[in-house]
Amino acid sequence: MSSKGIALVTGAAQGIGRAIALRLADDGFDVAVNDLSPNSQVLDALVDEIKQKGRESFIFVADVSEEEQVKEMVEEVVKKLGGLDVMVANAGVVGPRLARLTDLSAEQWDRVMNINARGTFLCYKYAGLQMIAQGRSGRIIGASSVAGKKGLATQAPYSASKFAIRGLTQAAALEFGPHGITVNAYAPGAVDTPMLTTGSPDPVALLSRASFKEMSPLKQIGTAEDIANLVSFIASKESQFITGQSISINGGLFFD
Repeated sequence: MSSKGIALVTGAAQGIGRAIALRLADDGFDVAVNDLSPNSQVLDALVDEIKQKGRESFIFVADVSEEEQVKEMVEEVVKKLGGLDVMVANAGVVGPRLARLTDLSAEQWDRVMNINARGTFLCYKYAGLQMIAQGRSGRIIGASSVAGKKGLATQAPYSASKFAIRGLTQAAALEFGPHGITVNAYAPGAVDTPMLTTGSPDPVALLSRASFKEMSPLKQIGTAEDIANLVSFIASKESQFITGQSISINGGLFFD
C-alpha cells in the first residue's frame, strides 16, 4: 500500500498526540511516534495499532527539550521511513496546578518553557531543515492552546509557553513559506485527556471540567479526536493556502 507521506508525532503516548498519530495513519501516512522512556510500552501498543492499519511505524524515545535528541530523532525517521512530510510538535506539559506567579520557582518556570517552547522550536528547526533539503514542501504543526490566546491565572508558565508557540509559528511560516512548507498550530480549549484530569477524584480537576463545560456555548468539552480531525486537515494538501495560523478549536470557549 503506497504511503501518502511520512509523519512524526511527538508526545504521542496518550491523549491528543495518540489520537493524531492514529488519525494520520488512517489518512495514509506512515507515522513515527515519540515520547519519553517511561511511556515506551504504551508506544509499543500504539505502533501495533498503526501497523494494523497497514502503515509503517516505529518509536523514537527522546526528550524534545534536548537538541541532540531531536536532531537524531528526525535523522532516524528519514533513515527508517524515507523522509519527513509532516511534523506534529505535540509534546507538552501543563506545569504545577494552581501555582500563583509569586509562588513559582525558576525551576518550575524553566521546566514548562523548556519542554513546551524550546521543544517546539527544536522540532520546527530540524523538521524545517529536513523538509527544505528534500525540496518537496511539507507541513509543520505545533500545539498552542486557548491559554496561548488569553492568559490563565495560576498557569503563567503554561500560558507564556503557548503564546511563544504562536509567535514561533508565525516567524517559521514566513521563513519556510518560500520552500512550500506551511507552519500552523492548533489551539485547543478544554479537551478530555489525562492532561485535564488524572482520572482521580481530584475536586479541582472535576471543577475544571464542569466549569469549562458551562463556559462553552456547546455545553461540552472536546475530545482528542476533535483535535486530530483539525490536524488531519492542516496536514493535508487541501490546506496549502493556510500558514502562520494558530487555529482555535475550543467549542466557543474563546472567540478570536
